[in-house]
Amino acid sequence: MNLSNGRFQSFNFQEANLHEANFSNSDLRNANLTGANLTGANLRDAILSSADLLSAYLRDAILLRADLRDADLRGADLGGADLGGADLRGADLGGANLRDANLRSAYLLRADLGYAILRNANLRSADLSSAYLTGANLISADLSSTDLGGADLTRADLTRADLRGADLSSANLTRADLGYAIYSEATIFPSKFDALKAGMIKI
Repeated sequence: MNLSNGRFQSFNFQEANLHEANFSNSDLRNANLTGANLTGANLRDAILSSADLLSAYLRDAILLRADLRDADLRGADLGGADLGGADLRGADLGGANLRDANLRSAYLLRADLGYAILRNANLRSADLSSAYLTGANLISADLSSTDLGGADLTRADLTRADLRGADLSSANLTRADLGYAIYSEATIFPSKFDALKAGMIKI
C-alpha cells in the first residue's frame, strides 16, 4: 500500500490493518492510529507529532528521522523498529516494547519511557536528557556516548549495559541495577556515585 507523501492530519486509522504500508514523507500529525497494525511499515521522514499510537503494532517498522514529538506511544510494540535519528521529544512511551530497536542518535529529551522494554536496544549517541526511565528494562542496551543528564533511572535495570562515554550527570540512579554494566574514563557519573560499588566494570 503506497501512501507516501500523503496528507493525513487528524485522520482516523484506529485499528486499521496497515501492514507494510508506505507512509514515507507523509503528514500524520494528530492522526488516530490507536491499535493500528503498522508492522513493517515504512514511516521514514514521516510527521507523526501528537499522533495517537496507543498500543499500535510497529514491530520492524522503519521510522528513520520520523517526527514523533509529543506522540502517544504507550504500550506500543516497536520491537526491532528502526528509529535512528527520530525526534521523540516529549513522547509518551510508557510500557512500550522497544526490544532490539535502533534508536541511535534519536532525540528523547523529556520523553516518558517509564517501564519500557529497551533490552538490547541501540541508543548510542541518543539524547535522553531529563527523560523518565523509571523501571525501564535496559539490559544489554548500548548507551555509549548517550546523554542521560538529569534522567530519572530509578529502579531501572541496566545490567550489562554499555555506558562508555555516557553522560549521567545529575541522573537519578536510586535503586537502579548496574551490575556488570561497562563504563570508561569518559563516562560522567552523578556526584559521589561509586561505580565499582554498583558492580560496574571499567573498560
